[in-house]
Amino acid sequence: MDTPELENMEVDLFVQALHRRHGYDFSQYAPASLKRRVQQLAQQLQCRSVSGLIERVIHEPQLLPNVLDGLTVPVSDMFRDPAMFRTVREQVLPMLASYPQINIWQAGCAHGQEVYSLAILLEEAGLYDRTQIFATDLSERALQQAEEGIYPVRDAQQWSRNYQAAGGKRSLADYYSARYSLLKIDQRLRRNVTFARHNLVSDGVFCEAHLIFCRNVLIYFSNVLQDHVLSLFRDSLVRGGYLCLGLRESLDYASAVHDFTAFEEKMRIYRLTSHSEHEVT
Repeated sequence: MDTPELENMEVDLFVQALHRRHGYDFSQYAPASLKRRVQQLAQQLQCRSVSGLIERVIHEPQLLPNVLDGLTVPVSDMFRDPAMFRTVREQVLPMLASYPQINIWQAGCAHGQEVYSLAILLEEAGLYDRTQIFATDLSERALQQAEEGIYPVRDAQQWSRNYQAAGGKRSLADYYSARYSLLKIDQRLRRNVTFARHNLVSDGVFCEAHLIFCRNVLIYFSNVLQDHVLSLFRDSLVRGGYLCLGLRESLDYASAVHDFTAFEEKMRIYRLTSHSEHEVT
């Protein structure tokens, strides 16, 4: 039986192999979470060990989408944490309404459920026609599903409850069509969304944003990588722009903490108040 030391060595070698063979660097992901995912991925791909997974990653490049999905875990729901979405609806969007054009960056968009949740909020606030949402993720497969906007209909009941709890003004069913076991998001919610691949580890500023959503992504990063990504978000926001994190995430130990104020601390919504290169106009 492998010892924890040998298991950690295998994971380290896997991370090195993935980086050298395909250019994806997971070395700054939280070690315990990464180890668990790598071991689960080895089982899913029917490898006898992580060492066997390393061999397949090196020699079978077609496995890369499966590997990235297994390591990034693109999971989300519509209106996840409804109280946070209600706060955005009632307190953030009225502040953004003063801009003639609104840019929103949804970083780590997974399969797109939060993207369409934001689109619905904007539509109901009368702001969507002057908003551009940039939805990015590391996984090409996740982006493809997000762009298609097709989900299991079994999720609709919970999503409808979330939507109502988030202050929904209509019926969530008004925003999708259902057939058999699937539902498809209405095309009009995709009209101002741009889906694009972006790697938070290695890529730079993606756009000048008035609002950045990145929820339940940082919890999988090491402190060093969290600091890097939060600095990236700071540099991507206009002064006065908003940052929404997951409820288990915060700015507390980031070097960028002094550039933000807590707009709604409980909901993990922050506002950029200090940045030398970005000014509100």
